[in-house]
Amino acid sequence: MKATGIVRKVDELGRVVLPVELRKTFDIKKEDPLEIYVDGDSIILKKYQPACIFCGDAKNVKRIHEKIVCENCIAEMKSL
Repeated sequence: MKATGIVRKVDELGRVVLPVELRKTFDIKKEDPLEIYVDGDSIILKKYQPACIFCGDAKNVKRIHEKIVCENCIAEMKSL
């Protein structure tokens, strides 16, 4: 994990402001969803990207019956 040297306080509602430099670096815009993970004693924020339910790939995905499936898995299923 890379340290940024940036420290922010949690406000009375539990909010933390992400610095503009980090939002620009990770292309996080107003209203973008973030995933929250816990790894040991660390809290990890990640920009949410819908991913394939079979392989986890987030590229070239399509919604099929409310499920996210990538083009590679669709092609594989067609070949069965």
